[in-house]
Order: sequence, then structure tokens, then C-alpha cells
Amino acid sequence: MGSSRFPGKPLSKILGMPMIGHVYLRCKMSALLSDVYVATCDQEIMDYVKSIGGKAIMTKDTHERASDRTAEALLKIEANSGTKADIVVMIQGDEPMVTPEMIDAAVKPLIDDADILVSNLMAKLKDAEEHDDKNEVKVVVRRDNNALYFSREAIPSRWKLGTKVSMLKQVCIIPFRRDFLIKFNELEPTPLENAESVDMMRVLEHGFQVKMVLSPSADTYSVDTQQDLSDVELVMKNDQLISKYINLKV
Repeated sequence: MGSSRFPGKPLSKILGMPMIGHVYLRCKMSALLSDVYVATCDQEIMDYVKSIGGKAIMTKDTHERASDRTAEALLKIEANSGTKADIVVMIQGDEPMVTPEMIDAAVKPLIDDADILVSNLMAKLKDAEEHDDKNEVKVVVRRDNNALYFSREAIPSRWKLGTKVSMLKQVCIIPFRRDFLIKFNELEPTPLENAESVDMMRVLEHGFQVKMVLSPSADTYSVDTQQDLSDVELVMKNDQLISKYINLKV
């Protein structure tokens, strides 16, 4: 609720429903997820999630990274449920257009390859304006789609190739192996992580790899500003998943 760029963002309404409700109910549609929780430090969000029959877990209000909050939530959920997770999928609450197919695509590399510790969805940037937008986290990948670098700056450079160069952005659907998430939470924050304000830089700076997966959905937008909210609401009017849950209590 204390977002510096958009205070109160999680409960801002899209088509009459708070954004966090859209994210939660759409995540629940994934057949790969055994359970879904909202990790929050705000009582207003906790109360809303419970009002729609959802699950929420309270965390500390001192976290600067979503992955640190996720690690705390994981340990509390495991203690309360008596079960241990194997893969933990971190989905940020400002991704109201998330689909089950996007979640499945991000998780699949960890199911197929035991050596992959963390993966991350990515999507193509639409144009130079989006490439220059510091609210969009850009990513450059190797030929095997492991991440080379994440930045809020316009990478790679368009100096020679203009918009013909491949331009990719991070989509914050991030599956971790359970034990690696705990290890990540114990790693020292790193200079480039702090400079870019991107969790995944901590992974790279400590010598681990991040497998990037191209999103199966070409039209996906996160919400960082009030204008983003308006833009997303316009797009979601024609969203095919809406009719499956929008009539629930908002």
C-alpha cells in the first residue's frame, strides 16, 4: 500500500475489482500451483483477500525486495500447514493480466531440469518509448536464454541497430526452487541489485544463473503508475479470463 510511485496500488480497482483480487483469482486458475497466498504487510489487503475467500499471510513491513518477503511467507506457510514446498512461484501483485499459461511456462524449466534454480518470465518490448521507460525492467539474455543483466536503463543500446535490436522486459513471474529461495534470502544484497532495484541481480552477482522464458502472452502489462492502471483497464475489458471470476464479490 505504501508504493512510492503509486500509493494504495494493490487495492486500486480495475473493472470494479481491486487489482490484487484480479492477480489472486487468476493465479488460482493455474493447475500447476497447489496453493496460492497473498503475502502482505498491510491489514487492508489481508482483509480484502479474506473477503473474497482467499488466503493471505502477514509479513514484516521492512522488506525492500519481493523475494525476501516471499521467503518469509514461505516459512510461515510451511510452519502453519506442516508441509514443505518444492517450487515457490513469486508473482508480483501488480501483474493483473497474469494467465495460467504464463505461470505454467515459467515453472516448466524447473520441472524439466533439476539443475535450474530460478526462472523468470520475459516479454518483448513494444517500442522505443517502452524501452526507455525506467519503470520497465529490461533484460539481456545469452543464446541459451540465461540472463546476462537486468536494468531499468535502455539495454541493449539502440545506437547502431535502432529498434531492430531484440528488446526484452522482465515479467515478474519468478519460480524458485524452495531451498534456493531460502538461500537467496540469506545472501548479502549486492551493489548492482541496489543500483537497479532488481532482485535478480543478487542472483547473478553471486554467480548463479536465471533461466529466462518468453511469455506465451504477447499483451502483458504491469501497473506502476495511475496511467498504467487506466491503460490496463482498457485492455482488460476484452480479456477472456474476466468472465470466469469478475462476478465474484469485489
